[in-house]
Amino acid sequence: MGRVQNRVLLSLSLIGLLAVSFSGYIDTAPYRLANSTALPFWHVPPVVLVVVIGSLLGLLALAFRPQDQLCFILIAALAVILFFANFFAAGLLAPQLSLHGPKAMRISLDAGFWTLLFVPSLALLNLAQRARSSLAVRGLFAAAMAVALSILARLGLFNELSLTKELLAHSSEFSTELVRHILLCFAAMIISLGASIPLTALVLNCASLRGKIFAALGILQTIPSIALFGLLIAPLTALSAAVPFLASLGVSGTGPAPAIIALTLYSLLPLVRNISTGFSEVAIEVKEAALGIGYGGRSLFFNVELPLALPAVLSGLRVVLIQAIGLAAVAALIGAGGLGVFIFQGIGQYALDLVLVGAIPVILLALVADFGFAILIGIAQKSL
Repeated sequence: MGRVQNRVLLSLSLIGLLAVSFSGYIDTAPYRLANSTALPFWHVPPVVLVVVIGSLLGLLALAFRPQDQLCFILIAALAVILFFANFFAAGLLAPQLSLHGPKAMRISLDAGFWTLLFVPSLALLNLAQRARSSLAVRGLFAAAMAVALSILARLGLFNELSLTKELLAHSSEFSTELVRHILLCFAAMIISLGASIPLTALVLNCASLRGKIFAALGILQTIPSIALFGLLIAPLTALSAAVPFLASLGVSGTGPAPAIIALTLYSLLPLVRNISTGFSEVAIEVKEAALGIGYGGRSLFFNVELPLALPAVLSGLRVVLIQAIGLAAVAALIGAGGLGVFIFQGIGQYALDLVLVGAIPVILLALVADFGFAILIGIAQKSL
């Protein structure tokens, strides 16, 4: 065997083969609270088994091949085949297991499935980096795979999996909590953007306050999210009792108000730091040249400084939104709603599938937000 040309692909294919050989693939239990039994991958239909192992061995062989265009095409093809074969394996195995099991039988996805999901996904990500594909190509490719996966779901391939059953059982509640989660994140991002403007102005124009502002914002970042939510309950409860108008607006010690305040406080440091860095790195020569050709204070800001600092501003918003998406899940503990409702309900009911109903969308939202801001940053950089 020749020299390794793609160490990442080699590692991923070996991890996939180890998962197929030694990890549990599907967990079964007669009912939710019963101890589960892990079934290995060898229980899946033989055709799918051959496809998965063949794809992994093919990826392993390609790790030793020169990484040219033909190799990239083969890697993409095998990774896509492995990705969907994994879903077919779980979707076809679940009905066979439920056919002879009790009505309340739980069929959950085990480590083997998740490993075989991440292996082709990471292989495609590594391929996109090596091939230097554009964000548009990556987005279209990911969208096509998502559409194909949704079609399989619509056809009922995953109906016997407990994850699907939990999602269907909470379908009406899920859409409400998903919207609430998104609104919490965007509200915090918009408010933190407004609050960061005067703070950034102080950082840029008052050197004596710069260190104190960053120190104060840094202290806020060190407070655990649950602790900060708890600290806000008492003062907001007292404030809503003292000011009935605020109570009529929904401000109270629990609910969306403390969640949005906490998410805003956590967002200030990355936002102020990125915005101040973006504006401070605008070259003085550029400002002087703009002033020399007649730009005034307002036109200098909007036509010169802001466009040059925009990539840094968007990078700050990117960090803020992704951070808020994750932290908003914890806000369910204080009655703010969101996808964290399913996570904590699942933990309380010892139902991993219900936990995943909340956790998987949180991950997907973060990935979508990251990709969306990556596109916006790329556009802003090209326009410079």
